Amino acid sequence: MKKLKLFALATLALMGFSGVANADTALLASDDFVGVSFWLISMGMLAATAFFFMERGSVATGWRTPVTVAGLITGIAFIHYMYMRGVWVQTGDAPTVYRYIDWLITVPLQMVEFYLILAAVRRIPSGIFWRLLIGSLVMLIGAYLGEAGYIPATLGFVIYMAGWIYVLYEIFSGEAGKTAAKSGNKSFSTAFSALRIIVTVGWAIYPLGYVFSNLTGGVDAESLNVIYNLADFINKIAFGLIIWAAAVGSGGRK
Repeated sequence: MKKLKLFALATLALMGFSGVANADTALLASDDFVGVSFWLISMGMLAATAFFFMERGSVATGWRTPVTVAGLITGIAFIHYMYMRGVWVQTGDAPTVYRYIDWLITVPLQMVEFYLILAAVRRIPSGIFWRLLIGSLVMLIGAYLGEAGYIPATLGFVIYMAGWIYVLYEIFSGEAGKTAAKSGNKSFSTAFSALRIIVTVGWAIYPLGYVFSNLTGGVDAESLNVIYNLADFINKIAFGLIIWAAAVGSGGRK
């Protein structure tokens, strides 16, 4: 019964936000493939958010914060996707600003998740938190400045790649990676490895999209938005589900 109440509250809150966000939005055409992709991804984010908030009370105390943050990530993405769908339906333009606002909040939170799940299984220094956070912000700010035209697109891409490579170094070979290797927790180690794969393979879609849209012009706005939408769907929801599975496997269900 308690879980059902939490589900209802989370759903009503998020739907309330979406109602405000889309009060003046035009109707979505059934043949608008890009708009439909925005809608489907937003519903997936909503479902994932409700699930994570329902499940946070079912895991061990040390894992509740990581599961809660997973719900915040998909919840923030849901609200932004409703806005982005509105921008696309009304104007037909790529909602670049809203997309980067979403990424500037959710991507650093995903990096913080590495620190949180490490903290759930062992004592770790706070420096890991700040290095991951700053690395992700450098990556995204560089990309936005380049895509928005505030700096040359090539320079923005270089800054983006520098931030991403630094993050990869930290979670593979840096202090975060070395700490994870010493955890001695099989469920955690499996989850940490899976999260690293997402950050390596799943996130590779974003710099490729940047190159094709800003440096080579080899992809149109419609295709790029669909690709970004599917990437967000996988990278955010799968990311959270891996953390939830690690929480269940490491601490058991209450």
